[in-house]
This record gives sequence, C-alpha cells and structure tokens, in this order.
Amino acid sequence: MWIILGLVLGIVVGHTAPSFAVKIKPLADAFLRMISSLVTPLIFSTLVVGIAAHGDDLATVGRLAIKALVYFEIVSTLAILLGLLMVNAVKPGRGTHIQPNGDVPATNGTITWDGELFKIIPKSFFQAAADGEVLQIVFCALMFAIGLCRVPSRPVRRVMISFLHSLSETMFKVTGLVMNYAPIGIGCSIAATVGKNGLKVLISLGKLVGTLYGTLAIFIIVVLIPVMLISKVPVKLFFKTVWQPFLLAFTTASSESALPKAMENLEQQMGIPKKIVGFVIPTGYSFNLDGTSLYLSLAAIFCAQATNTHLPVGKQIVLMLTLMLTSKGVAAIPRASFVVLAAALGNFDIPSDALSLILGVDAFMDMARTGVNVMGNCLAACVVARWEGVYPPYGRWEGRWAELDPRLEPGQDDGLDATFQPDSQDSTWNETCSRDPTQDMQKRTTLAHVNN
Repeated sequence: MWIILGLVLGIVVGHTAPSFAVKIKPLADAFLRMISSLVTPLIFSTLVVGIAAHGDDLATVGRLAIKALVYFEIVSTLAILLGLLMVNAVKPGRGTHIQPNGDVPATNGTITWDGELFKIIPKSFFQAAADGEVLQIVFCALMFAIGLCRVPSRPVRRVMISFLHSLSETMFKVTGLVMNYAPIGIGCSIAATVGKNGLKVLISLGKLVGTLYGTLAIFIIVVLIPVMLISKVPVKLFFKTVWQPFLLAFTTASSESALPKAMENLEQQMGIPKKIVGFVIPTGYSFNLDGTSLYLSLAAIFCAQATNTHLPVGKQIVLMLTLMLTSKGVAAIPRASFVVLAAALGNFDIPSDALSLILGVDAFMDMARTGVNVMGNCLAACVVARWEGVYPPYGRWEGRWAELDPRLEPGQDDGLDATFQPDSQDSTWNETCSRDPTQDMQKRTTLAHVNN
C-alpha cells in the first residue's frame, strides 16, 4: 500500500515539479545502494548453503543446473520469438522519422558468446563483489561450495554451513529493514524519471512503449501462465508471492532491488526449498532474462522498420539466435541491453541512429522488462522445484497454503499430488511439525543444513 502511494506521489511530483523531482534523485540512489550492498553476501551465502547442504551428492547440483538451463533457454527463446511476431504484426517503427543526435551508446567492440563466457571467471572474488558482477559471484560460490563438499571432515563442513546459513538468515532480516525505506526510494525514483523525460515522451513514442507492454502482457498470459498450469503451480498464490518483488523491480528498473525479497517470498510464502531458490534465482539473473530477451527482439526490428531496412525471415531467425546467445551473462553491465542491441544492429547492417530514438523512452521500457525478468525467474524456481519432486513441500499445505483455500481441511488432498507424511522415526522432525505447521519448511531446511 505504501509503495503504491509512493509511486503515485512520485508521478505527480515529477509531472508538476520536474526541476525539484530531478534534485531528489539522490534519495532514490540511496535506496538502490542499500539494496545493492545486500546482493553479494545474500547470493554467496544462499548459493553455497544450497549446494553444500547436499553433502557429497554433487550429482544433485549437476541435475539442478541442467534442468534450470534447459528451462531458461526454452522460455527465453519463446520470449524472443513472441517479440519478433508482435513487432512484425504491429509495425511500430513504420513511418517513424529518425532525428539522430549522436547520443548513442558505444558498443565497446563486438559482443561474442565465448568472450562473455570467459568473463564468468573473476580475477578476484573481492573485485567481483565490489563491482557487483553477479555471474562472477555465482561462479565463486559454486567453486567454494564444491570445495566445501569435498572436505572429508563432516564437523568442519557443518561449522561452515551453519555460519553461512546464519549469514543468509541475517541478510533477510536486514532486507526487511531496508524495505521500510522502499516507499520513499521508489517515489523519488519515479519522480526523477518523469521529471527528466516528461510525460510527452510516452505520448510521442507511445506506440513503441505500448507494443512492448502489450507483448509482455501477452507473454505472461500465453507462456508463463500455461507453464504454471502444466507444472501445477498455484496461479493465485504465485502472483501474490511475486507481486511485491515485481513492483520493486518495475518501479526501480533494477533487478537487484527485487532479488532479496523475491528469494525470501519464494521460501516463506511458496515454500520452495532454499537449495532450489539459492541456485535458480541468482543463476537466472544472468541466464533467464525473459523480459530483456523479448525487448531486444522487438527493439531490433523496430530500428530496422524506422530506418527502412529490410530484414527477410531468414535474417530475423539468425537475429533471434544471435540475441539469444549474446544476451547471456551481460546483466551486470551498465546499459547492457543497449550494448547487446547495438552489436546486433551492426552485424545486420541496421543504422545505429535508430538507437537515439529508443533512448528517450528506455527508462519506461526498462521498468516493464525488468519486472517480467523477476517474474520469470521466480517461476523458474517453482518449475525446477516441481521437476525435482520437492514442490509443494511437505507440511506447507496444511499451514499457510490452506489459508488461501478455506475449503480444504488439514490432511485433505489438494489436487497437487503432495501430502504431509513426516517420517515417524524422526522425533526431531515430528516435534518441529507439531509446534507450528506454517514454519515446517524453514525448520526442515535448517535441520538438513545442520545434519549434513
């Protein structure tokens, strides 16, 4: 409620007092800085615990990686394909008059898949942490977790896992404190954006922005929701869980701002095991950019239409494959979408002057694609959990989930092929279940970490 109020007030202030709105931008930057400071310890601790909790079962980690990457590629490809279909149908760039002003981001060389692949390996973990290189942090966490699994002494391993688990839980609490500042930070961010660009920007390029927003909505309806239904993910519960992370990502145009809250909600509200959330979500922030993938395909064809550059179907398919590869692993680069887009335009002889047209409304489009990125990653965690056979988790349905459907009684079949059947020989687990069913999953995860 307070976040929505901050959003509305930000739009009003940005429209009525643009000069003042631009001056309060540092208040928004402060919020993003606080969020960014949480990312490294949260990702590292959560990912290491999620992997090392398996003990010596590294095969499970490999299985999670394969399933996650397969899902990422399928959904990202569908997003790019849908963007191509919609931009060819609507043709938002037809009749557009380009007025180049030279304010086009430089490509800094050609982006290649092998080049980006080697950027995964950092020169220093601390440099990667300071620079916010998410993919490099994930690489370091993977190496550390695998090394920890190979430590022969179980007590030594248990101490490190317990420490990192405590760090992860502490960072979630710190996230809650930072979120108290969210209405102010979000309001100032929106006010500065509207104050700098003005509402006239949306009017002059409304067709482009409308096409993107409409296509993203169609993507949610025809791709994400069917995936939920096929995977038996409760649609109502899912949207309730991701609403706040989606709103944070949408209003700040920053995936990092929504990362801690998304991970927390998936664990506590959806009941997704920490090992799944800790692996899929950070990895998806580099490999599963559904909104960005859709935007890139739409923007590339828009630039071709605006410059009267003919692209036959064959070239558009090659363009789709190019964007699918080069968009991976560049999430942490400033204006990464423009770097990828500019490189793609150069490879297909599309004048880069069209980028200056998109630049004026990129802030508004960035909000939408970032929000869909977060939603897609949250769904990926649910799907992988379903593939692993750990969703819905034992004990959660009789707790918080049952509150969403008062027709269900404790122990009643929920239609999702999951029942609450704790091990009768595990006295510790039975004791924790008897106290508070709504916290079963969190306690079970804690016990698993300690026992390993």
